[in-house]
Amino acid sequence: MTSSGGADSDSEFAFELAVCQWAERAWSPSDDAAVLIARQFGTKHRRWDTIVLECDPDGFRERATFGGDAFDSDLLHVLQNAPADWTYYRDALPDPGYPWRYVRESIHEAADRDAIETRKRGNRIEIRRVRPYPDWLRRVVAIENKPDLTASAARNLVPQLERDIALSLADEVWVATATTDERVEPVLLADLPAAAGVLTVDPESGTAEAVWQPRSLSVTDPGTRILDRPDDDTSAARFEYASPDWKQERRLAIAERAYDRGWRAYADTMRPDCRHFQLSADETGVYPHCAAKGCLPTAAECRGQCPSYEPEPPAWRSKDWPLDGGPGKAIKRVLARRRRRQRPGLSE
Repeated sequence: MTSSGGADSDSEFAFELAVCQWAERAWSPSDDAAVLIARQFGTKHRRWDTIVLECDPDGFRERATFGGDAFDSDLLHVLQNAPADWTYYRDALPDPGYPWRYVRESIHEAADRDAIETRKRGNRIEIRRVRPYPDWLRRVVAIENKPDLTASAARNLVPQLERDIALSLADEVWVATATTDERVEPVLLADLPAAAGVLTVDPESGTAEAVWQPRSLSVTDPGTRILDRPDDDTSAARFEYASPDWKQERRLAIAERAYDRGWRAYADTMRPDCRHFQLSADETGVYPHCAAKGCLPTAAECRGQCPSYEPEPPAWRSKDWPLDGGPGKAIKRVLARRRRRQRPGLSE
């Protein structure tokens, strides 16, 4: 690990990592909530750059008893409704709205992960919970990262923010942009929705300031999913309603995936097995660094087809601890350990 670097790139990816580092270190929840940061999550209709989960501290620790891997919506349907006593699964679980054979698959998967217990009585599968699935999620905060918020970028961002606010899947919606030397930050002059908060971030110092506070959104009320908004003033927009139950299910599924991955999983889409791949550290945090190009690479740049890519020599991969398997494997272990530290209760 090198001792210099940081978010020394102008890419949105570098800015995104700087926002995650700051949020993990300095985010102030509204109460005593535990904080978990993730990146690049959402639904099939919308992907957010950064997510801040504010969690019930006790429930957050109890969530660790189910392991570090995510539970999808089908598994959550089983976990949340599994009874304390042995019960035929069709009597225990609400009608899922899809064939029961898929529920049986989820039951077997949950049992394989020791999340529930199963037994057969005749031809009937009975289930029993191992422990209650905790109510660990309190709030979801979505942050859209635009380091260089030009006038055209702001115009393109407005429809996305309006959709987020109308759907109200997140409790708050923010825009994060890089600080400037202007007396009045240009982002404050942009025609952004008033319900969206604004963060100005200085990646070099690792600090941020909330220059506009967001409005809390009604996550427990029905949301409006905007399907199409014509550019002219005469055509009607197309939209559909999202029920509170759907929103609650989606929020928890997003939180589960965030719990699994966090924001340090970028090495999974890069090539840490390249001899030039390093981790650089400064007072703001730890970042990927390409020694060949002298920059913080993006996932699109750090790939096998990169002209500077050189695989680690076999001799590196045969070293013992702490580089067991080579520096690339060691880097992944370092990132995994840092990710696990943000999820109290998980065993090493």
